[in-house]
Amino acid sequence: MNISKFWEKFVEKYPEYHSYTYTAWQFGVDVTHLANLVIQGKKTATTSAYKLYGIDDEALPKAGDLSIVLSDTNEPMCIIKTTRVEKVPYCEVTAEHAFLEGEGDRTLNYWKKAHGEFFNEEFHKYGLVFNECELMVCETFECLFY
Repeated sequence: MNISKFWEKFVEKYPEYHSYTYTAWQFGVDVTHLANLVIQGKKTATTSAYKLYGIDDEALPKAGDLSIVLSDTNEPMCIIKTTRVEKVPYCEVTAEHAFLEGEGDRTLNYWKKAHGEFFNEEFHKYGLVFNECELMVCETFECLFY
């Protein structure tokens, strides 16, 4: 199903969102698996690097934003609503946030290993060096529709 049809089905079920706008995107790695974790209710948070928003000229997320989460083939899988956004240095991301991300064994150690590798690769693509003081955008959300 294409993105606009998926949105139409969502608005049919939740007409109060008719006038809202949305973005459509994929999680950074293991795209479909992470979207499935959202649908299962295990993943209710995500983290991105603050610095990359400016480089990509992308707006920061904010509470109330609606997003269509896409699969690895760009098929819409679910619609989420951002509930909270905080800017936190990487080294201060909490065990609670790591748990809410729903990945691996849901521990902070797992989160740091997986996200450290991811951010090192992402920063390298831009000719940058990632460090543990980098500001992160920690976002929590709820799944509204799938």
